[in-house]
Amino acid sequence: MRYVIIGTGVAGLSAVEAIRGVDRSGEVILLGDDPHGYYSRPGLAYFLTGELRDKMLFPKKRDDYARLNFRYHKARVVGINRPSRTLQLEDKPLLSYDKLLIATGASAIPLTVPGANLPGVVKLDHLEDARGILKQVRRGRTAIVVGGGITALELTEGLLARGMRVHYLLRGSRYWGNVLDERESRIVEARLQEEGVTLHFHSEVVEILGRSGRVAGVRLLDGRTLKCDLLAYAIGIKPRLDLARSADLALDRGILVNEYLQTSDPQIFAAGDVAQVYDPLTGRSVLDSLWNPAREQGYAAGLNMAGRLTPYIKTVPFNVTRLAGLTTTIIGAVGSGRDDDIVGIARGDSETWRQLPDAIAAQGGFDVNRVRLLIGENHLIGAVVMGDQKLSMPLQKIVALKMDISSIREKLLAKDSRIADVIVDFWSRHLAAA
Repeated sequence: MRYVIIGTGVAGLSAVEAIRGVDRSGEVILLGDDPHGYYSRPGLAYFLTGELRDKMLFPKKRDDYARLNFRYHKARVVGINRPSRTLQLEDKPLLSYDKLLIATGASAIPLTVPGANLPGVVKLDHLEDARGILKQVRRGRTAIVVGGGITALELTEGLLARGMRVHYLLRGSRYWGNVLDERESRIVEARLQEEGVTLHFHSEVVEILGRSGRVAGVRLLDGRTLKCDLLAYAIGIKPRLDLARSADLALDRGILVNEYLQTSDPQIFAAGDVAQVYDPLTGRSVLDSLWNPAREQGYAAGLNMAGRLTPYIKTVPFNVTRLAGLTTTIIGAVGSGRDDDIVGIARGDSETWRQLPDAIAAQGGFDVNRVRLLIGENHLIGAVVMGDQKLSMPLQKIVALKMDISSIREKLLAKDSRIADVIVDFWSRHLAAA
């Protein structure tokens, strides 16, 4: 049996691990066109700020790979021939497969305004992007950041940490309005301003201006111009579907797969950012761009490729991130719809958050300690925890286990409710009864 996996991200490597847990003798081939192979994409933000050295982005050692006993080829796949079960590689012979996994991930949506191809216009999509940004940063120079989600904020903080003056442009009236409520957005914005970031709301770039063949500024929709030495953007990501499209696989916004991660061709599987996965709990097919779901999907796909039928059950979204230096955990459904800043899927975002709650309760003490709950009839639908993280684990369990909260629902919704105390007491009673 020959297993071929296209993509060296977390979904692809997790599939290798799963296959080897079932089949020790089959041939496993991993293909990828990223020159660095497998590394931590979420770690790029910390590499940009200088908190991580590039070597720390590579969690796997040579011995780890040797134990998995697979062949790695740095190669770009340009075509899939389904009838003959072969892959056309760029400048290489055809490669046959018995089972194939497409784990090609997603790529940054490009800026399409005039001047977007000027040197000095950058994105943060992979390690080479991060290294390229660091070569261009100059202390005391001016950078403009465009975008409304986590990656745009990571760029802002990275450039700021490298000593640049940063102007942050948002198309809407506040930061990440499709996930955070107004109070949470204002907390993040205030912290950015304290660090020296200049925020521009209702600002949309219509042209990137150049001088001497390099970016020199931007023209905004309202006619204003801003000067800069570097422009960084993060306006969303989109699944890399070219291969699947050329192979005539069933597509929607991603590659459509069933609960076993099989595509419309039962010998071809898909996982990670590129896959639109069937969720048996909701009966919907969804895209998910979080790191942990990609890992779980890749592992389930690998098991299924090796013959151990294992349905992928989408778990409750749980994302821990850092917003303007403030640890923030986002659990379950917390969003209120898509905002104009997110043109595609925001990295770190999840479609599940976009469901409207039945009721919202929020508790804010200090600016950096805040808990917001989204409360259904009998269950917690989601939560946001900013600052102090003691409630993160209990809230994740309460949401994931769909625990009946009808006994505390009125307390949670009461005016001036001490939400944290109510949750701690509820969780303590649950543990005592377990």
